[in-house]
Amino acid sequence: MQRITITIDNDLLESVDALMQRRYYASRSEALRDMVREAASREAAGQGDAPCVGVLSYVYDHETRALAQRLIGTFHGHHDVTVVSMHVHLDHQSCLEVAVLKGKVAALRALADQITTQRGVRHASLHLVPAQLVEGAHDHGAGATPHPHIHT
Repeated sequence: MQRITITIDNDLLESVDALMQRRYYASRSEALRDMVREAASREAAGQGDAPCVGVLSYVYDHETRALAQRLIGTFHGHHDVTVVSMHVHLDHQSCLEVAVLKGKVAALRALADQITTQRGVRHASLHLVPAQLVEGAHDHGAGATPHPHIHT
């Protein structure tokens, strides 16, 4: 086992301490190890080329220098998996964004990682729903044409 040092905001440390008490951890180290294990198992569960639908939500500080432009640029770079996004002003500093995504697990995770690791982004979460791509041909008003559908 190795010993490491981390820097953590006071508010976040209070959350760790509250989790420790609620779940009866003997130490912060045990609580943090479990959190890392949980994140690692979620990461391993949804890998690769499997199709899915995802919802990425995050809160960010819009006053962080050039953050809004970097976020927009990242979404433009992943326009192939972005379906729609919604922007909400929470207060004078904080914005909530929710993006609906569809594509392969790896592509959605890559986009989420690029967004959520930006300085100024906090409270981020990616929810993935497994799906199947099914080819279909039916009329949407311009005649029957083959196109893929995502079934969950």
